[in-house]
Order: sequence, then C-alpha cells, then structure tokens
Amino acid sequence: MKEPIKYTRFEKARIIGARALQIDMGAPVIISLPKGEPDPIEIAEVEFDKGVIPITVKREL
Repeated sequence: MKEPIKYTRFEKARIIGARALQIDMGAPVIISLPKGEPDPIEIAEVEFDKGVIPITVKREL
C-alpha cells in the first residue's frame, strides 16, 4: 500500500494558494460547502486536508 505524499510547508502553501486563486476566479468547488460564504483560502485548506485538490507537485531529484 502506498504512503500518502508528504509535502513541505512551502509546497503546501503553494498548493493552497493556487487552489484558492482558482476558486476565487470561479473554478468549481470539489467539496460541499457549509452555509454562509466561506473564504476561498478556507475552502482550499479543507480540500487539501481531504486530499481532493487536483494539483500535483513535480519534484526534481
């Protein structure tokens, strides 16, 4: 069984920031939202924690 990918804090910040920008520009949200109007960064953080963000990290060794 594969281990989950471990991201550095910099990769995590970049992924969440990029996804928040996509959401702010009108991209569809992948998770169900609670009532009210949450911040795009909060939505991106929840998506990241659930592992559903469609962004990958390419690492060069």
